Amino acid sequence: MNILLLEDDLILSAELCRFLESNNFNCDKIYDGETFLRQIKNNTYDLYLLDINVPKINGLDVCQTIRSFDKNTPIIIISAYGDISDKKDAFTRLADDYLVKPFQFEELFLRINSLLRRKTPSDAADQDIIRIDDLIINKTEQKIYRGGHEISLTLKEFQLLVYLAEAQGRTVSKQQITEHVWEHNFNTNTNTVEVYINFLRKKIDKDFKIKLIHTRSGFGYYLSPL
Repeated sequence: MNILLLEDDLILSAELCRFLESNNFNCDKIYDGETFLRQIKNNTYDLYLLDINVPKINGLDVCQTIRSFDKNTPIIIISAYGDISDKKDAFTRLADDYLVKPFQFEELFLRINSLLRRKTPSDAADQDIIRIDDLIINKTEQKIYRGGHEISLTLKEFQLLVYLAEAQGRTVSKQQITEHVWEHNFNTNTNTVEVYINFLRKKIDKDFKIKLIHTRSGFGYYLSPL
């Protein structure tokens, strides 16, 4: 399990990560909200720990930004602010839990495990979310995010992207795409598939260093960060 910690107290941050790693978690630590949001664009985490009073972008705004494109990854606020108004603000921004400093690390460990137990692969919500690098596909809401920004797609573009993503890096042929996305509603000798692949590349890949949509010459297309 991978945890990303937002905490600007260098000593507490180091101690927390050591404790979590001693309990078989991977822990990355970030000291300001701006860097934190850049970090989650290119990495996948199972849980976020957010202090509120941190430089550049505070933890509550970070929480709200995460929830704009990721409704499922658990978020625990860890803060010295213990007033009910502070807790209300955090839960209004869809944090999952709130722990007031100073706290026992063992209590944090119990709360983390409680949240992660609820987040299982069998959850219907998780089944409707596909994550590939910093690309997030919400099949239920038919929404696409990359690098934290929502991308607008037509219905066919969305269906094509989902089909490529569900292939999990395998190459799919033009024939397979026409069968599953268009259901043979056009002549496979046309360049419709190529045109829609180019549409997706302009929207999904053009503004990003890491390209996700690839062509395997003579075989078809695949979606992968590699």
